[in-house]
Amino acid sequence: MLYSAAHLRFLLTSGLLAMLLLAAFFLRSRELTFSQYLRWGMLIVFIPLLGPFLAILTHPGLSRR
Repeated sequence: MLYSAAHLRFLLTSGLLAMLLLAAFFLRSRELTFSQYLRWGMLIVFIPLLGPFLAILTHPGLSRR
């Protein structure tokens, strides 16, 4: 099945946005100060392919449970 460039661009963009949202919701479940949350959020936004994975794999802060 062949995809056009516009279709692939849409899939890439939607995948990046999904990873950003997943990482942001993960950070909401951690106990972080506002500055820590802001720094991790900037990492997620400015390094779109690697930032969400780093934010989830490093487990910043403590779990709220």
